[in-house]
Formats: sequence, C-alpha cells, structure tokens
Amino acid sequence: MSGQGSVDRVRAALQAAGHPDTITVFPAGTRTAAEAASAVGCTVAQIAKSIVFRAGARAAVVITSGVNRVDPAKAGAALGVALTRADADFVRETTGFAIGGVSPVGHTTPPLMLLDADLFALDPIWAAAGSSAHVFRTSAAELLRLSGGKVAEVKQT
Repeated sequence: MSGQGSVDRVRAALQAAGHPDTITVFPAGTRTAAEAASAVGCTVAQIAKSIVFRAGARAAVVITSGVNRVDPAKAGAALGVALTRADADFVRETTGFAIGGVSPVGHTTPPLMLLDADLFALDPIWAAAGSSAHVFRTSAAELLRLSGGKVAEVKQT
C-alpha cells in the first residue's frame, strides 16, 4: 500500500465524519513527535502520536501527547484488556499504516481506541495522516468524536 493511498484513506475518513480536510504535507518528514513539532511549528506536547499495541489479535491504538510515554498497564486497564508490544508487521496488517504514519482515523480494521487525557489541555493538536510526512490539525474533542475511543490517564510516571 502506498503512502498516498493511506493519506487518501485518512482524508476520506475525515470528510465522512464532517471534519475539515486539514491535512498538510511536510516533505522533510514528521516521523517522530519532535520532527512533527518542528515541521508544524508547535510544541512536542501538541503532537498526538498513535502508539499501537496488541490486544490479542486486535490492534489497540493509544493516542498520546508527544511528550508522554504510554504505560501499557494503565492503557490496558482502561480498555479492559492485556496489551503487549506490536511489531511493524502487526501494525501494518491491523491498521493499514506503517509506523510513523499511523493515524487516529482511517484504519483498515477498527482498533480499540484510547485517548490520553493530557491531550484535552492542548489546542490545537496535530496527528499523523497516513504517512511519515502528512499530519492533520484537530482538537482532542474532535479526535474523541472521530475515533469513538475512551479517555484515560495513560502516561508513565
């Protein structure tokens, strides 16, 4: 699957949900939260990074602030499942995205979704839009609406 196909899938999901098409491309790349913040011109905290875990055969996507590390035990407890590490092949197979471009929307198979409560103190936030060079501008409330996820405290302390 090409990066452009993944970006098109995100764009279609945003449009279907009534979200403005705020996708922007940054050719230098937005693979890490720091790269994305530098490209966008925002703080690292405002980058909503998607961390994928395994919940058995299903993906669990935790959308967290770019400055936070996810505590899998906290995230698993909030979702009511045990979470384990996901490798790159599992991420691509279950979400349709490569690591570095996993979007909160447009997955090929609906994952379990969880949003970091810390995102709600930030506006705007930027999330991956299907490739390591595309992001979209949104808010935590919109991400919650778009993803149908739950909100929890997920950061490591």
